[in-house]
Amino acid sequence: MATVTKALARVAAALTNTTLYTVPASTTAVITNIAVTNTSASAQTFTIKLDAVDLVTSAAIAANTTAFFDLKQVLATTKVIAGSASAITVNFHISGVEIS
Repeated sequence: MATVTKALARVAAALTNTTLYTVPASTTAVITNIAVTNTSASAQTFTIKLDAVDLVTSAAIAANTTAFFDLKQVLATTKVIAGSASAITVNFHISGVEIS
């Protein structure tokens, strides 16, 4: 059984709910950290869903700041992390472990 710690996603937000990461086949993922950055000069909002269930809903993030979410959430094969934001200046950085 291989265990790999890795960056699972480094993506700019879309304005509509979009898949950020999908757990590969025959793999379990443990999400350990999500960092959300707002590089805009104005406040924005963002949403994160784990397997279609809201983790964060329309949360405000101040201009030029980063919000950190330290968590231990297990996602099974083919499960999805999705997200969106009010501007494409919001970025998602998702770290974790894949076990296959």
